[in-house]
Amino acid sequence: MTVEEIRSAQAVRGPEEPSYDVVVIGGGAAGLAGALVLGRARRSVLVVDAGRPRNAPAAASHDYLTRDGVPPAELLAAGRAEVARYGGEVVEGEVVAAGAVAGGGLGFRVVLGDGSAVRARRLLVTTGLVDELPDVPGLAGRWGRDVLHCPYCHGYEVRDQAIGVLSTGPMAVRQALLWRQWSADVRLFLHSGPEPSDEQYEQLAARGIAVVDGEVTGLAVAGDGRLAGVELAGGTVVGCEALVVAPRFDVRAKVIDSLGLAVAEKAAEGGAVLGNYVVTEPGGATAVPGVWAAGNVADPMAKVAGAAAMGVQAGVAINFDLVEEETRRAVAVRERAAA
Repeated sequence: MTVEEIRSAQAVRGPEEPSYDVVVIGGGAAGLAGALVLGRARRSVLVVDAGRPRNAPAAASHDYLTRDGVPPAELLAAGRAEVARYGGEVVEGEVVAAGAVAGGGLGFRVVLGDGSAVRARRLLVTTGLVDELPDVPGLAGRWGRDVLHCPYCHGYEVRDQAIGVLSTGPMAVRQALLWRQWSADVRLFLHSGPEPSDEQYEQLAARGIAVVDGEVTGLAVAGDGRLAGVELAGGTVVGCEALVVAPRFDVRAKVIDSLGLAVAEKAAEGGAVLGNYVVTEPGGATAVPGVWAAGNVADPMAKVAGAAAMGVQAGVAINFDLVEEETRRAVAVRERAAA
């Protein structure tokens, strides 16, 4: 559904379209944390969750104080229960479009994939990201198990194992040096990435990181189902028990496009583009009045705990914005009564 189609259907509000103070689009750590804050602030909140968390393939979430090692699904289930405790609603569904209600003022109509719609005074977008993985046969099916990206999320679990780093861009040497913290057995597979500079070769050699030439064409799997190595174009198999890749991080564009949110590229040192994200101010406000964003959709590098913290900040900011609006209205009513 296009923005024009949404706006053309907004003139009449049907009884089937309930209204909330805030609709949260996305039910991950950021969205649930924001909903929790708003529920405790006695706001009516609806969380619409498509059920596709980015970290679903991982066995556990890490670096979340008091929740380290908890499976992602268990963490989200606990979050949903906490939101419900304060009156918040969580429903399964995909938001296919959202747009401002015609007629002025802050207000939005949110359309779900089943054709139903709800109204909201404010929106919090926490739709996360999609990981675009390198095109190597067998790699995507092992994502989050022994094909990994973040050492702070998974490094301890593969400590002292043979770790391969798949080079697909200029950040690969830095990745290899970083992962060396968790194992003395690290190899950098040049694959499609650039040739390291002389200085980088010196750094890799000093840290005992081997460099393997050639394109990686597949993965070798042991009889017990664990990763055993990578296969090069010539048929040679080089052993490794974990393979590090650098995905591209892309926002889920459907809702973001319908709202007209500004999206920018996320670049690393040296200018390498890592992906894109929704542009926000501190606290999560976007350039579209009444819309906030939090979590990985606004910061691709945020861990689970960081995403939750962003959700809390956005929830606080949204509640304060609503308080200011309600105060302005109350003053206007008082002035009219006194006139």
